[in-house]
Amino acid sequence: MSAAGRNLITVFTKPWPKLSLEELADLVKGLGIDGVELPVRPGYQVEPAAVSRELARAARLLQNRGVRIRSIAASADKTMVAACGDAGVPIIRIMASIDLKKGYRACVEEHQRTFDALLPELERHKVLIGVQNHCDNFVGSAIGLVHLLGKYDPRKVGAVLDPAHCGLDGEPEEMAVDIAWPNLALVNLKNAYWQMLAGADAEPQWRKFWCTGRFGLFSWPVVLRELSKRGYAGDYCLTAEYSNPDQQGDLQGDAVLPLIREDIRYLKGLLSA
Repeated sequence: MSAAGRNLITVFTKPWPKLSLEELADLVKGLGIDGVELPVRPGYQVEPAAVSRELARAARLLQNRGVRIRSIAASADKTMVAACGDAGVPIIRIMASIDLKKGYRACVEEHQRTFDALLPELERHKVLIGVQNHCDNFVGSAIGLVHLLGKYDPRKVGAVLDPAHCGLDGEPEEMAVDIAWPNLALVNLKNAYWQMLAGADAEPQWRKFWCTGRFGLFSWPVVLRELSKRGYAGDYCLTAEYSNPDQQGDLQGDAVLPLIREDIRYLKGLLSA
């Protein structure tokens, strides 16, 4: 929360890997939002191999331009936790993959062993691991997140609720919020629907089509209403994920800007209603 007591709005900066940190800060500031979720991945402004020295530098540079790093998208390990602690970044967002050759339950137990080993580091550095639900071969729903995370203090290992993925998995908005609430650390916002691809095959082919917030399988107004009823004080992270209508893959760079601006206006209107 900001000093004014409102929910902070951030954006996942995955669509802009080629911008310098200065250019990225100016872009985000121009969008009129509070901060970023920064990918700490190969090819991005801060790479995993350099995170111990570069994340704190990036945080200072962005902060000097009025932009906060509120979370990073990265692996969860001791080096990353310590780097976040040094940089004042509160959340490492991850997803919990499922290898069906091992089996769902075995993978859940494996993820929990990773969390268990990191608990002392999370406490020492005051950093939280946030696990996002994601359709396909991941823990995909709010109920799945609670099954994975229910035994943990949500100030150390919490849920990043992504209602768009709940929608793709068929989990209703009100139920998803209610299930995730005791473990909730962060909310991702985007939207999607299933698009049938044209073709001559007898069996239809489908793809997930990522769209703006007004359209798709779930209702942003319903999600925000349910969170407001419960006094949600955390951030809303806009994931800036939009499908390319002409081909497979997602839009990148400047092509994202009209859509993310539309979603920022929509979200701000809902929060002020």
